[in-house]
Amino acid sequence: MDDFLRIITHARRLKSALNELGVEQLEEVKIKLQKIIDDRIAEEKAAQAENAVRNEKILEIRKLLRQEGIDPGELLDGFSEKPGRQAMRQPKYEIWNETGDHITWTGQGRMPNIFKARIETGESLDTFLIDQ
Repeated sequence: MDDFLRIITHARRLKSALNELGVEQLEEVKIKLQKIIDDRIAEEKAAQAENAVRNEKILEIRKLLRQEGIDPGELLDGFSEKPGRQAMRQPKYEIWNETGDHITWTGQGRMPNIFKARIETGESLDTFLIDQ
């Protein structure tokens, strides 16, 4: 797709790519391309008309709310369209490696290799619990 866009949006590349086509074939391409352009223009006009109707309805509703003494923000109190990001979990386990780096783990997801290695040597996971 990138190659197509690179060719069709550059006059010399387009001319070079279409050099082997005859006049009849170019006319066919022209008709098909014009049809696509006309369809796209019609779609955009329809979308603009739909958006204008929607905006008009929104203005009417705002006007009604003002007449009733209701602030539009009051309607959304306590409601959220998109849930927010979940708060980061506090680390539940900690360990220091040979180089003195502090490594923590929440207990969720994959267990870090250093914890795995120490557990395989016989240590209990509880020995790495963070005092809270």
